[in-house]
Amino acid sequence: MEKQAKRVVEVYTEMTPNPETMKFVADIPLFPGRSADFPDEESAKVSPLATELFGFPFVKSVFIMNNFVTVTKTPDANWLEISGSLRQFIKDFLEEGKTVIDPDYKPAEAHGADEDAVVAKIKEMLEQYVKPAVEMDGGAIEFKSYRDGRLELMLQGSCSGCPSSMITLKAGIEGLLKRMVPEVKEVVAESM
Repeated sequence: MEKQAKRVVEVYTEMTPNPETMKFVADIPLFPGRSADFPDEESAKVSPLATELFGFPFVKSVFIMNNFVTVTKTPDANWLEISGSLRQFIKDFLEEGKTVIDPDYKPAEAHGADEDAVVAKIKEMLEQYVKPAVEMDGGAIEFKSYRDGRLELMLQGSCSGCPSSMITLKAGIEGLLKRMVPEVKEVVAESM
């Protein structure tokens, strides 16, 4: 029997604006066009990768999207000491061809608001202008609800718990949305 050549996967790290999170970027898709946030080990059961990452004592949460994994560490851990072992672990996991997230996994819908013209415009602005910038920093932002001028968003990955996320939310995202969708009066966030 011929031995199949091992797949070679490159994984590199990127710092994020949140000092507690690091982005591990692979040269292959992990969860294309979708995201999954695992704030704790219990929630990670649908992801073999996230479950194994929670085996490291310093892993606090895991976020998987497109071609990257964002890991949030415990405050006592030092990235200089742990990032190399995490990068190698993720590289080995992917090279072995293991399942990243169960194919049947469907993230829960984050909103219950009626789809209307304002919500459609908000979602369009988020998709076009906000999400690409947030993803570059290892996070994600999702529409949660809109009612009476108040827009609620969910912050995930490196954005969740990031010291600068509220400044970005209020100064950047809220300002943009108020200009582009005048019905928006306030933007608030829920961290996962």
